[in-house]
Amino acid sequence: MKHIDSALLDSLIEKAKTSPRRRAHHNLHPELNDPVQRLCIAMEPGTYVRPHRHADPETWEVLLILRGSLALNIFDEKGTVIERTVLKESGPVRAIEFPRNTWHAPVSLEPGTVVFEIKQGPYKPIEEKNLASWAPIEGEPAAEKFLEWYRTSKVGDVAPPTL
Repeated sequence: MKHIDSALLDSLIEKAKTSPRRRAHHNLHPELNDPVQRLCIAMEPGTYVRPHRHADPETWEVLLILRGSLALNIFDEKGTVIERTVLKESGPVRAIEFPRNTWHAPVSLEPGTVVFEIKQGPYKPIEEKNLASWAPIEGEPAAEKFLEWYRTSKVGDVAPPTL
């Protein structure tokens, strides 16, 4: 039996705090080729997840907040925010499911944020064509500026230039 308990969440949060990427993962699925990927992700403020999409026809994704809060922006092809949902452990929204081909990226809004992610497997690294060309690559100096914009963006806002 696998459990997601306070000890696991506390451990993940501590790992994320000391990680250069400001996040840490714990897989519940036994292998990367499992047909359903299930994992806890601790995300500290300052972690940058480049906007991306999952284009495989069978792919969907669910995020469920376990601790803290995060914003999830949905973008159009050009980087305009078309939907923004805040997930909080105290509600009112605690989970979101989005279909394939949806440009999206989460941003942690407070320390100690942990989400449970469920998506169609097997695991496949995201191809370059499914990473937003209008957003900086993780580790680039522009990523920090983009992340700051992302934390406060609203529906209708357009991603800032990455140059």
